Amino acid sequence: MTEPRRLFDCLEYHLEKKPLPDMLAGKEGGQWKTYSTAAVKETVDNLSAGLLSLGISGGDMTPEGRDKVAILCKNRPEWLMLDLAVQQIGAILVPIYPTINVNELEFVLSDAQVKIVFVNDEDLFLKTISLKDKAPTIKDIYTFEHVANAKHWKEVTALSTPALIAQIKPIADKINYEDLATIIYTSGTTGTPKGVMLSHRNILSNVNASIPCFPPGDDLRSLSFLPLNHIFERMVSYLYLFRGVSIYYAESLETIGDNLKEVNPHLFTTVPRLLEKVYDKIMQKGNELTGIKKKLFFWAHSLAEQFEINKNQGAFYNLKLSIANKIIFKKWREALGGNIVCIVTGGAACQVRLIRIFTAARIPIMEGYGLTETSPVISVNRFEVSGRMFGSVGPLIEGVEVKIAEDGEILCKGPNVMMGYYKRPDLTAQDIVNDWYHTGDIGVIIDNKFLKITDRKKELFKTSGGKYVAPLAIENKLKESPFIEQVMLLGADKKFVSALIVPSFPNLKDWSRKNEIPECSNEELIHHPKVIALFKELVESFNKFFNHVEQVKKFELLVHEWSVDSGELTPKMSLKRKVVMEKYRDAIERIYAS
Repeated sequence: MTEPRRLFDCLEYHLEKKPLPDMLAGKEGGQWKTYSTAAVKETVDNLSAGLLSLGISGGDMTPEGRDKVAILCKNRPEWLMLDLAVQQIGAILVPIYPTINVNELEFVLSDAQVKIVFVNDEDLFLKTISLKDKAPTIKDIYTFEHVANAKHWKEVTALSTPALIAQIKPIADKINYEDLATIIYTSGTTGTPKGVMLSHRNILSNVNASIPCFPPGDDLRSLSFLPLNHIFERMVSYLYLFRGVSIYYAESLETIGDNLKEVNPHLFTTVPRLLEKVYDKIMQKGNELTGIKKKLFFWAHSLAEQFEINKNQGAFYNLKLSIANKIIFKKWREALGGNIVCIVTGGAACQVRLIRIFTAARIPIMEGYGLTETSPVISVNRFEVSGRMFGSVGPLIEGVEVKIAEDGEILCKGPNVMMGYYKRPDLTAQDIVNDWYHTGDIGVIIDNKFLKITDRKKELFKTSGGKYVAPLAIENKLKESPFIEQVMLLGADKKFVSALIVPSFPNLKDWSRKNEIPECSNEELIHHPKVIALFKELVESFNKFFNHVEQVKKFELLVHEWSVDSGELTPKMSLKRKVVMEKYRDAIERIYAS
């Protein structure tokens, strides 16, 4: 086969190079069901044929003229099968977050003029069907799970005939490298969703440039749990497919621990929030140990905290670390399935301390950086140690250029930069100027090699004294405390910087018992004088890391953790600052009242 030029070429490529017995796998009825490369190809072709029979096509091949198929679904093998089936007949897949609110869903379905929607289950079926009158282009809704009074997705494959299958190749042959492959609506942290148009060239160039950054080796397995409707997991899925890596889909975020032990994957992608939770769980277990076991655990942990990359710390340190790896960190690796070669993290800034500790424990964390608009990778820390630097998001990938604007903003140029925003040339012109995409992030390049993000341009704020504060680095530093689960800095147009803090209640309750605070609710706990004194001391101890303007002068403790479901986090776990400020207006007013 010639060099792949479209994303769906991964199937032919796979079949020629090395067909897998478990190209994709998911849990069905409590058991893992695997799909071989040949089985995936057959299902994809039958789906394409069924869609053709339903009148779905590439139309005149302009972005507006091509039929749109939407998917609201958790990660499962059928997700990628549908994606490839839609692509190879020239139609466009519009992936939508299952947790999207109804107003945004109505906007996306109408804006994209979606004709067919595939949903995971009954809840999503009811959510979508309630909008049928408001999104009149929808002809049909199909479900992956069996749902009463709903059409099942297998009804589409059942429409396949040899004559329809024969039509697929001539259609696919006319689809070019530069053609639109998908439209991804980003809700981001502000405003109406924008449809990001990504071509085969955008994503495939990103896949090809990212493959050399990943670990070598054959017969690799991955576990997939980050939402496939986000470009990060989707691009990595194509990378797995072209690289011949088997993809196993976790049942849910709650079952990741069990699924890791069942699948024993070699790699997976994550976001910092989930990594923090894994670390917190490990630390909780460490705290529950007693005697010599506890001493050894924290001895190993303190060695890991001193770990440096690309720097030999001497024979004695190396010996101690290798003993720590044999007796303590081995158990950490076993909890992740025992086979982990590396973990890739992105989507938000990761605490350097976590990356340092996990890397010392022989669980390399490769932090990368990018946006939906850049398909997504701009830079990533390599599997090779010489291409990694703690606190950076790694070297740029091949073919991608970056320059730092006068105000510190990161500008990006390359084959990975989107075609533009769907039906919004005005917004496209704002964000892409002379071929340079304006990322909205502030950063620097270290040693002419490593990109480091220092903040979001939109999140920088100015105090009433006219001083700029970049909240991200300060928030990440504060989160190093085992007692701080989440934190948001405040202070725009105010005299001083303050913070909203969500405590880590398991750790706080543990501390309370030791400090003879009677058993009480979380609400009562955050108002206890001893707890307030603990957090005052904590915040003071961190303030020495910040300059005078950045120091946190006051704070409020909050009871409820911020989440995607309660609306304070985007689906990729970024903080929606406006939402938090609106929800906790009373707390903010109390801080600045005196």
